[in-house]
Formats: sequence, structure tokens, C-alpha cells
Amino acid sequence: MLARAVRLRESGRREEARTLLLTLSERCPDDAEVAYQTAWVHDTLGLEAEALPHYVRAIQLPGLSDDDRRGALLGLGSTYRILGKYPEAVATLRDASAEYPDDGALRTFLAMALYNTGRSHDAMEILLHLLATTSQDPEITRYRPAIEHYATDLDATV
Repeated sequence: MLARAVRLRESGRREEARTLLLTLSERCPDDAEVAYQTAWVHDTLGLEAEALPHYVRAIQLPGLSDDDRRGALLGLGSTYRILGKYPEAVATLRDASAEYPDDGALRTFLAMALYNTGRSHDAMEILLHLLATTSQDPEITRYRPAIEHYATDLDATV
């Protein structure tokens, strides 16, 4: 039944998937994967407030694969941000970025949440480091040392 719900979501039949996942969620309240998929479908429908408790449950329960845990943490942090719960978004995404330091998406969403809390300097530092270390653009790689230097001190003049 879970696989069917995921297929429905992936094929754009999100309302049908939501109905099925809510039923599954009631039947299997201790299943982290069901909680994650239920959160995800609510997110795709723009129902972030309804997604939130499912994300929280998915994170708290054992059983998510590493990839799904990353996705659930990103979804939870992003949902907090969209709902205006910026401190919770920062805390969730900062912890997730520490748990998965190579995940650029987590760091990008953390930068957005930091921006929302008025911490533009911290957000720019994260994004500039990410740009310098991941870009394949020849002009970016050419200036990588300078970008990395200014990432830590945007006010530097020399």
C-alpha cells in the first residue's frame, strides 16, 4: 500500500496519495517511512502545517534509510521556515548539516533560514563556500581562492 501511495504521488495524483497515506498513517503510527511519505505528500500539496507533525514523527522514529532521513530533515527544516518558525528551521537545518556535512541542499536551506533570522552574513558565508567548492563554472573556479577568502570576511578590503 505504501508503494502504491508513493507511485500516486510521483505520478501527480497527490490527493489520492494523501488519502491513502493518511489511512496508512493511522494504521501504522510507528512506521517512520509512512510518516515521511505522509509529510512529503502534504508538502507537495502546499499543506505545510499538516506536514509538520508527520516530519517530526518520521525523524523521531527509527527505520528511515539514510537518504530518507536527509530528505525528512530537509523537509522539516524547510517546513519550519515556510511556516515562519525560523529558529526551529535554523536549529533543524544546522543539526542536519552537521550530520550530513556534504549535503549542499541542507546547507542552502540553512542559509535561507539564517537570512530569515537576519543573519545575512552567516547565510552568505555558507553560500559562498558552497559555490566555491561545488561550482564547475570556469570563472568561479578561477576565483575560488578569493571567493573562499571573502566568504569568511565579506568586509575585507585587501
